[in-house]
Amino acid sequence: MNGTGHGPGSPAFFPLLIKSLLTTPLQVAGDVEIVSDGVIRYSYRDLEDRLRRFGAGLARIGVGHGDVVAVMDWDSHRYFEAFFAVPMLGAVLHTVNVRLAPAQIAYTINHAEDDVIMVHADFLPLLAEVMPMVTRKVKLILMRDNPALEPDTDFQFVTSYDAMIAGAAGEFSFPEFDEHSRATTFYTTGTTGDPKAVAYSHRQLVIHTLGVMAGLGPMESSNRLHRGDTYMPMTPMFHVHAWGFPYVATLMGIRQVYPGRYVPANLLRLISEEGVTFTHCVPTIVAMLLDAPEADETDLSRLKMVIGGSSLPRGLAEAARARGINIYAGYGLSETCPVMTLADIDPGDEENIETRLKAGRPLPLVDVKVVDSEMIAQPDDGASSGEIVARAPWLTTEYVKNPLATADLWKGGYLHTGDVGHIDPDGILNVTDRIKDVIKTGGEWVSSLALESVASAIDGVTEAAAIGIPDPKWGERPMMLLVLATDAQPEQIIRDVRAALQSQISAGSLSKWAMPDEIRLIAALAKTSVGKIDKKRLRAQILQRDGN
Repeated sequence: MNGTGHGPGSPAFFPLLIKSLLTTPLQVAGDVEIVSDGVIRYSYRDLEDRLRRFGAGLARIGVGHGDVVAVMDWDSHRYFEAFFAVPMLGAVLHTVNVRLAPAQIAYTINHAEDDVIMVHADFLPLLAEVMPMVTRKVKLILMRDNPALEPDTDFQFVTSYDAMIAGAAGEFSFPEFDEHSRATTFYTTGTTGDPKAVAYSHRQLVIHTLGVMAGLGPMESSNRLHRGDTYMPMTPMFHVHAWGFPYVATLMGIRQVYPGRYVPANLLRLISEEGVTFTHCVPTIVAMLLDAPEADETDLSRLKMVIGGSSLPRGLAEAARARGINIYAGYGLSETCPVMTLADIDPGDEENIETRLKAGRPLPLVDVKVVDSEMIAQPDDGASSGEIVARAPWLTTEYVKNPLATADLWKGGYLHTGDVGHIDPDGILNVTDRIKDVIKTGGEWVSSLALESVASAIDGVTEAAAIGIPDPKWGERPMMLLVLATDAQPEQIIRDVRAALQSQISAGSLSKWAMPDEIRLIAALAKTSVGKIDKKRLRAQILQRDGN
């Protein structure tokens, strides 16, 4: 069959570029508002003009196709605009994890080959620690909330964000190019070795955006995202493009709110004052919100909240539901762009906590399996466990400049997640643990997430972590680490946790080997830079403390 002539070079060719996500909202939602807390409010129509000015300003200082522009900012309208303008130029957006140690940040700047760093004035002291370790010559652009304030710094800036936006846009237009061009890069937050670079093309980001929309759209239940919602991220924008939801919200023409810093009182105020109805975050952020004094005075009954990054504990889900939050789990990794599955809560099943805790159904175009060590797929019977592997059009194709890690990631033709789980007969994925966090004891595998979910449901427990401690006889034995509320009764809570675990063991839901040898109370759980519980550090801390 002859080709249709619609490929590159044809007038009918329509490449999947980031700028294509703006076509629909500019046509149908021009007056819808975008809010950057305490700084600015403007419409989607204004956004188009701002992006042209932003792009013209970057081009004026020499940024072009293939150049790398790094961003160090709070979650603001500036970051949101960088999600679009930088890749729309054909440049690569490097979202810098400002919570990494200075040496690690310098490593990512060197590895990504940054040409420009856009830095908020608040992060100049951090950048001062980083730059002596940066081996590249980079241009600096200053960002600030108040253009009238000049920072006290020795850094020389080629321009400021405010100056670029104030500049004349003229007839500046963003170019067209190959949709497979790299659009973004960022670095994983693993607990060993140097961070690994994950990159995404324009095509991958556009298809991921469509995939998330297609997954949320058919939902009958109240947890779907729609044009009547007001969206606000509570996941850092440096972390997997804030899980891709700013792109989704933009394509849908939804009202958006960007909170700046993640301060509980401020987030709760914005939920109330701006009418936020849809957000996403890791479990620790939910716990932080619910524990804030302002939570008691905030109506959370309209808030829909996707939880990812780590498992949603039962106790936290129950506490959120008690406050009216429509909380539910999703699943994905830095390497999967990230969303692959979302809990789809059937009407009439709204109060079923179990449904909310599971990772949910795959988005359209996502092929998820659980496999054994020989890559043999396990049956979808709700019981047969294995490693979760996946394929989808938007999964990262490589760890940049790391062929050995890439080969390991994609062995057998599927992306290996490093997670253990099983799939129900109706296609619902349940993630039971990280392979590295499964507790191997008495010849059986015990899920640390299952133990944590039971403990988290006990009144007075604010956080729980189950870890494996080396044992000369059984290989490992579980230890439960608990963080308690200030008014909790420690001895009673420990008894309650043991009783709850024993009940699950007696019912056959947990192995007899699952009962921890010790339940230990600690002041705080070690966390990664994106708020996940860092079990590697916890194990090291316990072993060092106990002299092992």
